[in-house]
Amino acid sequence: MIALLLALGSSLAYGCADFLGGLGSRKAHVLRTVMVAAPASLTVELLLWPFLGASFAPATLVWGAASGVASAAAFALLYRTLAIGPMNVLSPVTALVSAMLPVGVGLLGGEHLGPAGLIGLPLALAAVVLVSAGQGAGGARPSRTALLLAFGAGAAIALQLVFLHQAPTDSGVGPLIVGRAVSTAVTLAAAAVMFRRLGTEKPAYAMSATAGVLDSVANLLFLLAVRGGDLAVVAVITALYPAGTVLLARSVLAERIHRGQLIGLGTAAVAVGLLALT
Repeated sequence: MIALLLALGSSLAYGCADFLGGLGSRKAHVLRTVMVAAPASLTVELLLWPFLGASFAPATLVWGAASGVASAAAFALLYRTLAIGPMNVLSPVTALVSAMLPVGVGLLGGEHLGPAGLIGLPLALAAVVLVSAGQGAGGARPSRTALLLAFGAGAAIALQLVFLHQAPTDSGVGPLIVGRAVSTAVTLAAAAVMFRRLGTEKPAYAMSATAGVLDSVANLLFLLAVRGGDLAVVAVITALYPAGTVLLARSVLAERIHRGQLIGLGTAAVAVGLLALT
């Protein structure tokens, strides 16, 4: 039950972070947004080190670094995807892709679900699909480029979660620190190479930094959840983060919520209840 609550918290934090990151990327080049978000996220994890501890064994370094590379790709692809919009379609697409790979890894790794879980897991996946049924703001459909970016972002997120799951359970926040340090370095290096293409627009500093902080919180909650629960279940609950993004897009940007999305939100609530019983 604790793992489920942690996964729900992670989902909420991811949804808010994605909304702010995508909104910030509409004001400046996506790399400028990530250049603010990634260091802010690293700062949070360094502040948590004295309280939660961290070890840096070889396995922690390897899996942490791998998650960092995936995180850098996820940051850039996801924020660019959401900047193109519409958020209430593209965010759920990334979520569905990001859920499938960890679920497969967990089940192939020997995780078993009870009867309630066997019903709740596919229901949760169906909820992600239903939430993605919206037509976007004013009935707008996403472009092919936006959909490809969404699939790429989902794959990068999935790899990040799987790599974090592989890190030693006694490593504290070590994998998060290593991962974020690597993702920050990759982001800054990419920005240096593409400096002339970044434009002159200044990023939304407060919005971008808040997105980074929330992403760090989401990663921490996911790591704690997956250490106390099954990857298959935790990943699917975490993948419900578009609910937060969709609701924020509705309230702030007036993006229309399709009837299918409302059904999806209700389905998600039922699925979470079933998974809580597994």
